[in-house]
Amino acid sequence: MNTVVERELELNLVLSPERSIPVPARLAYRASDPYAVHITFHIGSEQPVNWTFARELLVEGVFRPCGHGDVRIWPTKVDGRSVVLMALTSPDGDALLEAPAAIVSAWLERTLRVVPPGTEQDRLSLDEVLADLLTPTPADDLWLQNPWPSDESKDGD
Repeated sequence: MNTVVERELELNLVLSPERSIPVPARLAYRASDPYAVHITFHIGSEQPVNWTFARELLVEGVFRPCGHGDVRIWPTKVDGRSVVLMALTSPDGDALLEAPAAIVSAWLERTLRVVPPGTEQDRLSLDEVLADLLTPTPADDLWLQNPWPSDESKDGD
C-alpha cells in the first residue's frame, strides 16, 4: 500500500531581515519512498520547483540546526512565532524559506505514524526488487553464449 501524506501550506521566502514574500507550497511524503520528503514550491513560474531530501533531516531540523551543503534546517523564533528555516542551495541559486513550526511538526508526526523511524527499510521490498533484477530472461541466454565459435572442431579433426 502506498500511503501519501500531504499538506498545503504557505512558506515565506526570506529576501532580507525586513522583507519576505509568501510562497504556496506542498509537503508530500510517500510510504513507498520512506526515507524522503518532497516539497513543491509554486513560485508563479510555468513549472513548480521541487526539492527532495531526507525525512530524518527535517525531523532533526525541527529541534536543532542540522544539515550541510544543499539543505540546512534549523528552528528559530520570528516575531514570537516558532518557525523552521530551510536554506536551500542549487546551481540556480539560494533560497531561505520560513515555515510555521507547528504545521511542519504536525505533518511530520503524521508521516512518522505511517512509517515509524527504523521501519523504513521494510517498505522498500529490496528482496523483491533484487529478485526481479536477477531473474534470468530469455535474452540473457543470448548474452551468456560465446559470440565467436571455437576454432576447434567438435569431432576432434
